[in-house]
Amino acid sequence: MKYQSIFAPGLFAGQVVVVTGGGSGIGRCTAHELAALGATVALVGRKADKLAAVCEEIAAAGGRASSHACDIREEERVAESIATIIAAHGRIDGLVNNAGGQYPAPLRDIKAKGWDAVIRTNLTGGFLMARECYTQWMEAHGGAIVNIIADIWMGMPGMAHSGAARAGMLNFTETAACEWAPVRLNAVAPGWIASSGMDHYPPEMGPLIRKMAAMVPARRLGTESEVAAAIVFLLSPAAAFISGACLRVDGAAPNARRVWPVVGTGTSPKPFDGFHLAATPKVLQGA
Repeated sequence: MKYQSIFAPGLFAGQVVVVTGGGSGIGRCTAHELAALGATVALVGRKADKLAAVCEEIAAAGGRASSHACDIREEERVAESIATIIAAHGRIDGLVNNAGGQYPAPLRDIKAKGWDAVIRTNLTGGFLMARECYTQWMEAHGGAIVNIIADIWMGMPGMAHSGAARAGMLNFTETAACEWAPVRLNAVAPGWIASSGMDHYPPEMGPLIRKMAAMVPARRLGTESEVAAAIVFLLSPAAAFISGACLRVDGAAPNARRVWPVVGTGTSPKPFDGFHLAATPKVLQGA
C-alpha cells in the first residue's frame, strides 16, 4: 500500500524537503505524503533508529528519504546537519519544522529547568532549523517553511511552557515572513489529533484524552493525515501568495464557548486518513 494523497502525483518531484521530528506522529505521516508526491525527504530527529525505520517504510513504498540524527537545540549540530543535507541532496526546497515536545504540569510547579527545556525544543530549535535552511540555501534560491505550533488560543492551561513557546513560534513565523521574503513562512496549528504522541502522556491523562472528542464542535479528533494535508498545501505552488499565515486544523475546538452549551450536534464529518500506516493511539483504543 502507498499513501493516498489528495494532491497531484509528482507535485514535489525533484524537490528536497526537510522534516524535523520525522520519526513518529505527524512528522512521520507528513514525510510519507511528501515522499509519495515525489519529494526526497530528509528526516531530522534525535533518535537515529526511529528515523531509519521511517526511511525503510518510505523506501518500501517507492519513495526516497535520508536520516540525520540531530538535537535541534544544539546550534552547531543544526548547522552541520543542514550542510550535510545540502551536500547529500544538492538543495533544500522546503522545511517542515515539526519537532517538539512538552509535559503536563500546572504553571506554579514548572521549574526553570523544565521551562527552558520546552522553550529550547519548541521555539529555539525551530528558529535554528529555519535560520540555517534560510542562510545556507533558501536566501539565494527560495523555498518555503511550515512551522508546526499548537492550539494556543485562549491559553494552554496545564502546559503553559509549551503554549508560550508555540505563541513565540507564531510570532517568529509572522516576522520572518517579512524579513526573509520572498521565502514563504507559514504555521500550522493542530488541535487534538489522534497521533502516537498521545500515548506519551502519563496514564492519569487517559480519561481526559478520551473525552476530548466531545469538546470539539466537529465531534471527533483529527487525523495525522489532515494535518499533513495542510502542511503539504502550504508547501505547494497553490500557496504561492500565502505567507505569514497560520492554518488551524482543530475542528473549531477554540470556538467552543462555555456560554454556548451545545458543542456540535449530529454526525461528525468523515475523517480523511490517507496514511496507509496510520494506527489508533493505544490510549484511544476501545474508547
